Amino acid sequence: MKKLIIITAVLFSSLYSSANAQCNPDGFTTECIPKLADGFNFLKGYKIDGKDGEKAKVEFSYVFTKGTQYMINICAGESNIVISLYDSKRNKVASSKINDQYATAIAFPCKATSIYYISYTFDDASGYCGGSALGFRK
Repeated sequence: MKKLIIITAVLFSSLYSSANAQCNPDGFTTECIPKLADGFNFLKGYKIDGKDGEKAKVEFSYVFTKGTQYMINICAGESNIVISLYDSKRNKVASSKINDQYATAIAFPCKATSIYYISYTFDDASGYCGGSALGFRK
């Protein structure tokens, strides 16, 4: 009986830890959409899955239009995920990490229509998982 209790406890513990280790970016992305600032219209959601640390960076591209202001926010629970925005020449134009402080969103007034790269990196991340929303306003 004692062995059965120990085996059951070990089995339950391993099932619980593997369930916790799985990334659910859908939930984070859904959570982010209503957190866009007032006046911003939702454009696109991004699922951020660092594959439990296997991926150091997750990147997406989007064409931004001149004269439009964009907002990118992040929802990541306890993880510190940094949003970096790069122009078409890969010059960094915005970041959510400033002086070792993490912002949950960045706003970017677009001055040139072009492709931009939205990069998410994991900084002291515990979960390597999150979601993000891109919004715009004219």
